[in-house]
Amino acid sequence: MSSTLDAPLATPAPETAPGALAATQERVPTRRRYLMCEPRYFTVEYVINPWMRPDQPVSTELAVEQWTELKRTYERLGHQVETIEPQPGLPDMVFSANSGTVIDGRVLGSRFRAEQRSAEAEHFRRWFLEHGYRSVVMPEKINEAEGDFAWTGSLLLAGTGFRTDPGAHAEAQEVLGVPVVSLRLVDPRYYHLDVALFVLDDQSERPLVAYYPKAFSAGSQRVLRRLFPDAVIANDADAECLGLNGVSDGRNVVLPVEATHLAERIAERGFEPVFVDISELRKSGGGPKCCTMELRG
Repeated sequence: MSSTLDAPLATPAPETAPGALAATQERVPTRRRYLMCEPRYFTVEYVINPWMRPDQPVSTELAVEQWTELKRTYERLGHQVETIEPQPGLPDMVFSANSGTVIDGRVLGSRFRAEQRSAEAEHFRRWFLEHGYRSVVMPEKINEAEGDFAWTGSLLLAGTGFRTDPGAHAEAQEVLGVPVVSLRLVDPRYYHLDVALFVLDDQSERPLVAYYPKAFSAGSQRVLRRLFPDAVIANDADAECLGLNGVSDGRNVVLPVEATHLAERIAERGFEPVFVDISELRKSGGGPKCCTMELRG
């Protein structure tokens, strides 16, 4: 494994234009640890978001192939991937990001809004305890974990509007001991924060995100502009292929293969786009990040 994966990110380069970082910015990846769940029982048999169409054909075999390639991509990039055993009757368990938020080794579990997914939370709680985590708290409020929480390295951005209860934001701050900034989602297609925004750089003093402004309320857009004046701004096409459901290690950015415009924008900032085909899992409203919970600390 390359030693550069253990190194901190480079200090941001001076701006060459308002709202843009220099294209020559050197980006250094950091080694990550992820938790994933094979889509062995994946199907679309109910509707809990606008992407789900039970009347359309779904291939579980293809979903497994695409998920396996995503996992191999992380491993080729030098990251460690842990897995949890999938359970029959839980077709969306593949979207592990929705089942826990881990910061500095502290775990805040999940409480799903949809009854169809509620049993997933207990399987993940048991996984954490069986793998040595001692600080595991299950939420009292509806909380869909990294689906609606994005860690910037200094702030926890927290989405609400469709899934996670606003009260879960205060609960996350108390349990995880990190400052939380609430953001309101207004477009039902982008029902989770992680399909409207993702963190590109969480290691420097000046975190960098990419986001789709139209997914957020006017007030939340103003908050994002204030916090991240240099953010990468996604367009309609980026959002419509779930391009904002990306995963960055600080240099390599894993994106759906259709997110070509977004890839160009992040490449201009010194990141390396890495494309994966996740089209079958998108039939349930998921992309690379949905399949990937980060285990921090």
